[in-house]
Amino acid sequence: MDHIILEELRVLDLTRVAAGPYATRIMADFGAEVIKLQTEKIATGAESNESAYFRAWNRNKRSITLDLSYPEAKDLFLELTRISDVVVENFSPRVMQNWGLNYNNLKKVRPDLIMISMSAMGQTGPWKNFAAFGPTLQSLGGLSYLTSFSKDTPLGLGYAYADMIAGLYGVVAILAALEYRQQTGCGQYIDLSEYEAVCTTIGPTLLDAFINPDNILPQGNSATHIPAAPYGCYKCSGDERWCAVAVFSEDEWQSLCNVLGNPSRAGEERFSSLSNRKKNKVELDKWLADWMANRSAEEAVKLLQGAGIPAGIIQNAGDLAGDPHLHARNFFKELKGPDGNGTQTDTSPIKFTSAKNGPWKAAPSLGRDNDYVYGKLLGLTEAEIKSYIERGIIA
Repeated sequence: MDHIILEELRVLDLTRVAAGPYATRIMADFGAEVIKLQTEKIATGAESNESAYFRAWNRNKRSITLDLSYPEAKDLFLELTRISDVVVENFSPRVMQNWGLNYNNLKKVRPDLIMISMSAMGQTGPWKNFAAFGPTLQSLGGLSYLTSFSKDTPLGLGYAYADMIAGLYGVVAILAALEYRQQTGCGQYIDLSEYEAVCTTIGPTLLDAFINPDNILPQGNSATHIPAAPYGCYKCSGDERWCAVAVFSEDEWQSLCNVLGNPSRAGEERFSSLSNRKKNKVELDKWLADWMANRSAEEAVKLLQGAGIPAGIIQNAGDLAGDPHLHARNFFKELKGPDGNGTQTDTSPIKFTSAKNGPWKAAPSLGRDNDYVYGKLLGLTEAEIKSYIERGIIA
């Protein structure tokens, strides 16, 4: 019988922006009851419930308002902790400590609690109180340099990839802690440093640095360890339309030459083998780029794939939204928002044969679930809830 994988799990979500909300979104997608704590003070900008950014990272969650600067709010939070399995926060280390809501205090009301702190630098060390966003950590962790085109232009990635890494690491750590609790009955405190999470992605480069300390250079769209030439991204006609190509074998090379019309230079010694083609990469790339420049990405890929050459369009958001493969696998889902309007969202690439995700819903409006959480879960009366609202505690 189909079941919802995490349907018996309750998560208190104090996270903001991307890394933390991504981790809790994954759990919510698979059926966990994720209760997001917000206040009117901070529900602005990217954290506004009406923003596209917020809606992307907070689907399938509940929203309550609770201002933890009030002592009474902390009491309410402890009561919520008592009935929850996991607490997730991504503040700098001093915040939960200053509120008196650190793990040692929370586990007094829920001994088997699992709590994860997803800070920039971790809970210890000389940098522990530094705040940071994904792009900052990508720079510190070497990704911005290594994913650039040269050492003089450290452009790096165009989005907060570090947040995605940290979010995924966070979920894996929580699942491991849940398994441990199932076996032992004991909770866990998880200290996740997003900076260190980023550093784990450049392990081979770190090892290389011990051997070649003066020769660590960004490779742009090239990769010396990939046995392919040509290998890279090539601009096609149109506005920012690109095609990726990788030619590995001699058969693929001959097929490429046929597609290009078998020009005389194809038979030159400098292109006669993979090693020679890699040595003469600059000339080879220019040759292929000149051919691509006169064709649309769609035409170029059709010709290349038709000849058995690994090639693909560098897809933008519009391309992905219309991708026939993604649509065939039901990768997109329409969710009705609080205003009744439908919003297209991506789903999960993870599919189970004997389990289901549960009913999905759009990201919540601010405080939408106050009555449910405070009334049904905590058992407060309408008068008590009204009193908390009037005093700005539930706000």
